[in-house]
Amino acid sequence: MGKKGRRLHTKEFKEEAVKLIKEQGYPISEAARNRSIPVF
Repeated sequence: MGKKGRRLHTKEFKEEAVKLIKEQGYPISEAARNRSIPVF
């Protein structure tokens, strides 16, 4: 099976994910789901 490549996200995408966690108090797993980022 082939190895999946890493997704590239914009700076804005990353900043919004961090805001969910730091400013709004979301748990990391919930912020990841909200931004459609797979959590392993």
